[in-house]
Amino acid sequence: MQSTQAPIVPSAANPWRHSHVFEEGNPLAERNTRWAVALTAAMMVVEIVGGWMLNSMALLADGWHMSSHALALGLSVMAYVAARRFAHDARFAFGTWKIEVLGGYTSAVLLMFVAGVMVFQSVERLISPAAIRYDEAMAIGALGLLVNIACAWLLRGGHQHGHGHGGHDHDHGHGHGGHAHHGDLNLRAAYMHVVADAATSVLALAALACGKLWGAGWLDPAVGIVGAGLVAWWAIGLLRDSGRVLLDAEMDAPVVAEIREAIDASPVKATICDLHVWRVGKGKYACIVSLATRTDVGPDYFKQQLGIHEELVHISVEVNRLDA
Repeated sequence: MQSTQAPIVPSAANPWRHSHVFEEGNPLAERNTRWAVALTAAMMVVEIVGGWMLNSMALLADGWHMSSHALALGLSVMAYVAARRFAHDARFAFGTWKIEVLGGYTSAVLLMFVAGVMVFQSVERLISPAAIRYDEAMAIGALGLLVNIACAWLLRGGHQHGHGHGGHDHDHGHGHGGHAHHGDLNLRAAYMHVVADAATSVLALAALACGKLWGAGWLDPAVGIVGAGLVAWWAIGLLRDSGRVLLDAEMDAPVVAEIREAIDASPVKATICDLHVWRVGKGKYACIVSLATRTDVGPDYFKQQLGIHEELVHISVEVNRLDA
């Protein structure tokens, strides 16, 4: 029985030593998220105070929604800082990238909470309507939308999930709409927060405009309920994607099939006895594979067969020799 690991980074002290830092961080995303936090927090105060004073449920809901985004964006920044600070901490067996994923998961939980608060407040206002000062509320809502657009521009990379691997591109979808979900989940969560806030701002403005033109004051809280449903839908998607990574529930990823195909296509016949694959970075995977063969070959041979897949950044191979 023999085993080996890859990639190997030799050093003078230990030629077999290798790094478990699979992600170098995202300094640009961290900086832009800091700016988004500042903008969102400032607008949050304006919308909450304005919604309360002007009796606009849609505007007030958008303000509280934005407050959760300010908190979530702050968590995103903290996740980046923690992942960078502990990047070389030996306690993290496969690096600190999952700190960022945990930040995304926590943001999704906050989104679900916000959706619940929005529904509660909107239903309360439907039951007990109040006069709305439409002009002032619409002005504040428009300002909030501009802030959302600015934040979305800062975080615009968070919704890109696709990736390529040199000369061969893969669609590493997981059966969820065909998307590859290999992007920065922490940045994606931050981006989703500001986009959700922009959507609720648009809905709030539409409700206020209709209420002013046609006297349909009930539209204001009704739109709050619709916005809550939209926020909850996005949150569920983010919970699903980040939860799969945190729980290492990705044995249905295309890279798993690629590993099996590479072993099956090898000139040296071998049977896969055990296989474990999990993600250690954006579009980067580690795997442990146990093989049985009648041929006298070592793990390095099969490691080379798997090496053509660039998304496999940490490979452990165990070869068990069967009796001839």
